[in-house]
Amino acid sequence: QFGFASDADDPFLPHNYIRNCVVYTGTHDNDTSIGWLDTATEKEREAVLAYFGTDGQDISWDFVRWLFASVADTAIVPLQEVLSLGPEARMNYPSRLGGNWSWRFLPDALTPQIKERLRKISELYGRCKPPETEAAHAVDTTT
Repeated sequence: QFGFASDADDPFLPHNYIRNCVVYTGTHDNDTSIGWLDTATEKEREAVLAYFGTDGQDISWDFVRWLFASVADTAIVPLQEVLSLGPEARMNYPSRLGGNWSWRFLPDALTPQIKERLRKISELYGRCKPPETEAAHAVDTTT
């Protein structure tokens, strides 16, 4: 979110990441990607949509894809992004008294389809290893 108010040299843009870094869509102190896009300036909105080559309809997963595809050693994606939630799922508003830290994850929200989508994109970009089959661990007892 932070790199789209500047130019192509901004260090917060995925093509400028270095390997030895941690990247993330946001922290507990800023809005979800959906919430951010809804309140972004016209310049920021145009920049992020052009950068990702998207119409913004799936912006949470656009961010996930670009972070996972980056050279950064570690990519962190808040659960709110995986669930494609908007500003209603924001954790904290700095300097605001009350109403913070009230969003709660409900286990049923993480559907099999979402789990599969996360698994596929994680494997595609090498962020996790595919599960090994039993055959890979089989001991050859014929010798």
